[in-house]
Parts: sequence; C-alpha cells; structure tokens
Amino acid sequence: MSPATFYENVTIITGASSGIGRELAYQMAEQGAWLALAARNEGALEETAGVCRQRGGRAITFPTDVTDQDQCQQLIQRTGEEYGRIDTLVNNAGITMWALFEEIHDLDLFDKIMRVNYFGTVYCTHYALPYLKQTQGRIVAVASLAALNGIPTRSAYSASKHAIKGFMDTLRIELAGSGISVTISYPDFVATGMRERALKADGTPLGESPLEEGKVMTTQDSVRSLLTAMEKRAREDKQTLRGQVGPWIKLIAPGLIDNMARNALLLDD
Repeated sequence: MSPATFYENVTIITGASSGIGRELAYQMAEQGAWLALAARNEGALEETAGVCRQRGGRAITFPTDVTDQDQCQQLIQRTGEEYGRIDTLVNNAGITMWALFEEIHDLDLFDKIMRVNYFGTVYCTHYALPYLKQTQGRIVAVASLAALNGIPTRSAYSASKHAIKGFMDTLRIELAGSGISVTISYPDFVATGMRERALKADGTPLGESPLEEGKVMTTQDSVRSLLTAMEKRAREDKQTLRGQVGPWIKLIAPGLIDNMARNALLLDD
C-alpha cells in the first residue's frame, strides 16, 4: 500500500468507537488521514480520536446514532463544513444477534438490526453522495460473510447484510462513470468485541462471546485487508479463503455451504 494513498484524505467512519471502525481509524491516521469519527459512545469516540491524533492524523468526533436520519445528515454536513470536502465514506456501524429465529420473543429485534446495519448505511450514503461526486471519492460498506450466505442464529443480521450488498451493488451500477468507487468488505469472524454485545432472543446483550475470540482474525489483519481494497478501489474485499472460495462452491453444491455454516456454529440436533 502506498503510504500517501490516504494522506489528508477526508474520511468519515461510522462505528468508530470500537472494533474494525476504531482500528481503521488508527491505521488511516498513521497515513495522515483527516478523519470524522462517528458512534453513539461519546467517551470511547474521544479516546479513539485522541489516539488518531497521536499517530499523525487529524480527527474530529460526532456522536451519532445512525438509525436517526437527521443525525446522519448532520454528520455529513458538519464534516463537509469542517474539512471543506469529503473523500471517503466508510459505513461500518453495526450490531449483531445470536438466537435461533424460533426462539425470538420480540420481532422488534429485526427492526433494530435493520435500522442500524442497513438504514444507517443508506442514510449516510445518501447525504454524502453530492460531496463524493465532487471529489470522485470512495463509498465503502463493511458487510460480512453473512451477506453471501445464510448464517444460523443470525437471521436478522444476515438479512441486513444481504440488504447492504444489494444496495451497494446497485449503487455501483448507477454511479458508473462518476469516478466514485463502491467497495463491499466481507469480514469473516473477527475479534471485535461485537459478539459480546450481540442481541439474544429477548433483545438483551449476550454479555460474552460464544466463540474463542483468540482463534479468529484480529482487527489489525482485517483492516489491513480492507485498506488494500480501498486503495485499489476494489469491488469486494473477501478476507479469508472461506470468503473467496465459498461463493464458487455454492454454485455447484449449495447444500455443502449450508452444512458448513451450520457446523461453524456447532448447531447440533
């Protein structure tokens, strides 16, 4: 990766207070990026910004709930006012779940996950688009392998990520010739802390990860892959062999992929 790729690149990152968003902010700051960091947790957001400044980047923070359309509009507008332009939008904010569909008590869980993961992406992208057209910038969405195949215990999460894929793929076609690139990232399991906050069947946080976090990809490795894709303006960022090979296997043996998804989460009858 060229060290100058994101130098003074004005980049908005949602979900920047933890996980992939926070690590992305750190690595972009080391390249001298000008960052606008958004998340609901104001304290954690300020901590992220402080580290970014220490590492050589500029960073401003905007406490933002991406389910609120007006807050998304303010995030984009205030970033444009502060920096004078917007070069990159990274739609990263997200929540997940860990419950079989038949065990869910309140279907509002579907609404909550869709609003954060999908509508948050739609809102921010809509308001950023005029700025990005001026700079021939980048639109990035951090999806998941759950966007490519159904994942047991993730019905609402997988549906929201499928929606992001459909939205971004359509946007790429519509923006052809505009100079704007559209990149979708498909991380596998990454040690982000996200699973501890996953929603259970009753809508409350899980509290602990059901996986051995030490055996999954680190946020540092995941973000290095993402940044390479962003630099190349790639269509997709498939970070593991499972992500790269799985879609091809699915074409000829879809049942095998379903079994692999089931076995990955150790679901036994």
